[in-house]
Amino acid sequence: MFYKKIAAAALVAFGTTAAAASDKTAVPFALDWKFEGPSAPYFAAIDNGHFDKKGLDVEITAGSGSLDAIPKVATGAFPVGFADINSLIKFLDQNPGAPVIAAMMVYDKPPFAVIGRKSLGVEGPGDLAGKVLGAPPPDGAWAQFPIFAAENGINMDDIKVEPVGFPTREPMLAEGNVSSITGFSFSSYLNLVRLGVPEEDISTILMADHGLDLYGNAVIINTDYASKNPDVVKGFLEAVAMGWKDAIADPAAVIPSLVERNPAADAALEQRRLQLAIDANVLTDYTTANGMGTVDPERMASAIEQIGTVYTFQNAPDASLYYTDAYLPEGGFSLK
Repeated sequence: MFYKKIAAAALVAFGTTAAAASDKTAVPFALDWKFEGPSAPYFAAIDNGHFDKKGLDVEITAGSGSLDAIPKVATGAFPVGFADINSLIKFLDQNPGAPVIAAMMVYDKPPFAVIGRKSLGVEGPGDLAGKVLGAPPPDGAWAQFPIFAAENGINMDDIKVEPVGFPTREPMLAEGNVSSITGFSFSSYLNLVRLGVPEEDISTILMADHGLDLYGNAVIINTDYASKNPDVVKGFLEAVAMGWKDAIADPAAVIPSLVERNPAADAALEQRRLQLAIDANVLTDYTTANGMGTVDPERMASAIEQIGTVYTFQNAPDASLYYTDAYLPEGGFSLK
């Protein structure tokens, strides 16, 4: 498999070595996307000292889509990343034995959505037939669209799919060149608002509200690294949870950490984006009752079954290959 081609030095590079200029352990972290509101908790974990208390020197790198971090972590280029667990399941099925697994669920309710414009005739799932859908091929929401379509009786052949790039996705919808797009609810919605589309004209069709049992993005880890550095991984996950706890308690207080890394960001817009992610994806009934990071085994089994309705597994699916709670405290992390 491709990941076996990586030089052994890749793992050594981020093994137990201390950061060059300190006695802290360097932990590069690969995000799924650029620095926007929902990434503020990770920067807050740096600025508020949560990583430092665990002896970690964390450097965060932006990504180019919710699938982006998977090969980075699997090859050993990064010890930890943030990625769509459903795409990880398919990756591990196609690359059995790859040293990567999800270790902390963050988006308990996935932000996968179809975002349309009411003025272009798209308000609900039944309106997509006969319309043009703009979808970036590496987009996590697009990856789950066939499941959404199957759950809602939508014939994929009745939809004209226009492959688009991430930078052109929302502008094409704003200009009316497509009737809807796939994307993360909190990202595409506010990007359209920023482009001047009236909010009352925007329809957000959240796939989780229309039949999907899937989970969303999770912190993923390189299992070779984790087996050699379990305390580093445990400390990293705890610091991440503390960053999210800070963000939930006071979203405005963590936005300066984001703006420091992305000076071009609109602070008010990104705070709103973060709040949308907290309300819809992170602080759910399940995480409130059961803590952040864990998954419900029955729901995970149902999610894997749903994936199997539109994807042919090459190997027998096994939830233990895709997710582990071995690095979490019992009951996950309290967000209260």
